[in-house]
Amino acid sequence: MRVGLVCPYSLTIPGGVQAQVMGLARALAGMGIDARVLAPCDGPPPDPCVTPLGASVPTASNGSVAPLAPDPAAQLRTIRALRDEAFDVIHLHEPLAPGPTMTALLFRNAPLIGTFHRAGGSLAYTLTRPGVRWLAKRLDLRVAVSKDALETARQALGGTYDLLFNGIDVDRFAKAVPAPTTGPTIFFIGRHEERKGLAVLLDALRLLPPDVTVWVGGTGPQTEELQARHGGDPRIEWLGRLSDDEVASRMRGADVFCAPSLHGESFGVVLLEAMAAGAVVVASSLDGYANVATHDVDALLTPPGDAAALAEALARALQDGALRSRLVAAAEQRAQEFAMGRLAEAYVARYERLAGLPVG
Repeated sequence: MRVGLVCPYSLTIPGGVQAQVMGLARALAGMGIDARVLAPCDGPPPDPCVTPLGASVPTASNGSVAPLAPDPAAQLRTIRALRDEAFDVIHLHEPLAPGPTMTALLFRNAPLIGTFHRAGGSLAYTLTRPGVRWLAKRLDLRVAVSKDALETARQALGGTYDLLFNGIDVDRFAKAVPAPTTGPTIFFIGRHEERKGLAVLLDALRLLPPDVTVWVGGTGPQTEELQARHGGDPRIEWLGRLSDDEVASRMRGADVFCAPSLHGESFGVVLLEAMAAGAVVVASSLDGYANVATHDVDALLTPPGDAAALAEALARALQDGALRSRLVAAAEQRAQEFAMGRLAEAYVARYERLAGLPVG
C-alpha cells in the first residue's frame, strides 16, 4: 500500500503537527507501508521519505505563527506529486489549512483521510464557513486528535469524526543520553510567545531556591524582552533552538519539565515526551493537557497564569523525592499508551478500509 501524508507546515521548522507527520511516516515504514510525506521545506528535507513542495511564508494562526506555503508554485508541485506518486490513500493533516492540504482536497485523486489538530476558535473557519464545509465533505474519513480538536472541527464544519490520539516515539525519549546537570533543573521548550507561558515560569523562578537552574529552549517574539527582563538571573540558561535529539537529551537530564501554557493547546504531546524521558511534568491545567495528564497522578497541574501556584508545584516536584518517584512511575506507564506504533496501527486499519473506495 502506498500512502501519501500531506503536511501544510514546513518540516524544517519545529512544530507539533510536523512532528506527528514525520513520526507517523517512520512508524508506517517500520510496518512495511510505503509512506511518503509531501510538505513545504525551508532547507534540506529532514528525511529521504519527504518530497519538498517549496519554502513557507510565516502566517499568523491561533495565537502563533504557522509556516504555510499558499503560493501557486507550491500548489503546482503538490498536484504533480499526487499525480506521479499514485497513492492508494492520501492522509491530510490539518486538511483546511491554506496550501498543499487544501490543494489535495481540490485535486483528490485517491481516497482522503483528514486529521484535525487545531483546538479553539478559527477566524478563517468563521469567515469562509460555506466554502470550508464543502471542502470538508470531500474527505472520506475525518479524525480528530482530541476532544477539543473534535469539537472545534464539528462546530465549524459539521460531520462525524473518529477520535484518535497523537503519538510519541517512546524509546527515543526513554533511551536518550541525559544532558548533565549541576543541581535541581527545570526544562522549558517551546516558542517564546504569550500563549506558551514562558513569562509565567520565569516569574515563578523568583520564588524558587537559588540552586535551581532553568533550561530555556526555543526562540520567538518574546525572547529579547524576556532576556532583558531576566537576563541578570544566572539560574537561567538560554539554549536557543534545539534539535530533536537535544530536546530528548534535555528532557532526560532535567528533574522537571514545565509547560506553563496559557491557552491554545489541543493535545499534550510534549508532556508525554517528558513523561517517557522520566522527568516530572508540571503544567497548566488546560483541557488539552488533561487529555494526557492527571493532577497528582502522573503530573502536577496548576491554574494557567498563576506564577505563585506554579512555583509551589515546581518546589514540590523538586524537593519531595517520594512524590517525584510516584509521579514518574505513573507517567512512564501513561506514555506507553501513546506509543507511535499503536497510532500507526490504528491508521493502517483505516487506510485499508478506505483503499478500496472509488474516487468521486
